[in-house]
Amino acid sequence: MSSPAAARGQEVRVRLLAAAAELIPERGWSAVSTRVLAERAGVSSSVVHYHYPSIQSVLREAALGLVTRLVGELDAVLARADTAAGAVRELLAAIRAYSGTDPASLLAIETYLAASRDEQLHAGIAEALAEFRTRLGRWLGEHTVPAPEPTAAVLAAALDGLVLHRGLDPNLDSTAIDEVLARLVPQDD
Repeated sequence: MSSPAAARGQEVRVRLLAAAAELIPERGWSAVSTRVLAERAGVSSSVVHYHYPSIQSVLREAALGLVTRLVGELDAVLARADTAAGAVRELLAAIRAYSGTDPASLLAIETYLAASRDEQLHAGIAEALAEFRTRLGRWLGEHTVPAPEPTAAVLAAALDGLVLHRGLDPNLDSTAIDEVLARLVPQDD
C-alpha cells in the first residue's frame, strides 16, 4: 500500500507528463521550458526538478509514453484482420485518425526530430520501432507473407511517411495509395 505522499507524487508526475505531451506539439520540443511546463501542470518549477533531473527527461518520458501506447495498439489492429491484405487495410484505417497536424502526429514528428539529437530518446524510439516491426513481421510470417520482417519494415516506414506527408498534403489519403501498399502482401482469396 502506498503512502498519501507517494500517491500525490505519482499524481504530479502524471500531470507533468500530460502537460509535456500537450506542450511539445503546441510549441515544439525546444520551446518547452521548465517554467512553461510547471505552469501548464499547475506546479512550481522546483516541483518539476524534484521529480525529474531535467526538462529533457520529462519530455523524453512523455514522448516515449505516446510511442509505446501507439505500438501497443498493434495487436488490436491486427486482431481485426484475417489475412495479410486485411492487415494492411486495418493499418491504413488506423492511421486515418492522424492527419499529420493533430497533436499526436505533431508529438511524434517532434519526437523523431529530437531523437536525432538525444541519444537516450533515439534508443527508446529505436527500441519501440523494432518491437513494432518484430510483432508485425511475426504476424505477417504467420500469414505466409514472403520476407515478413523486411515487409514489416517497409510497411512501418510507409505508414509513418503517410502521416508525415498528410500534414503537408491532406489529400494524400486515397484508395490508390491503399492499393499500392496492399501489393506488398498476398491478396485475399
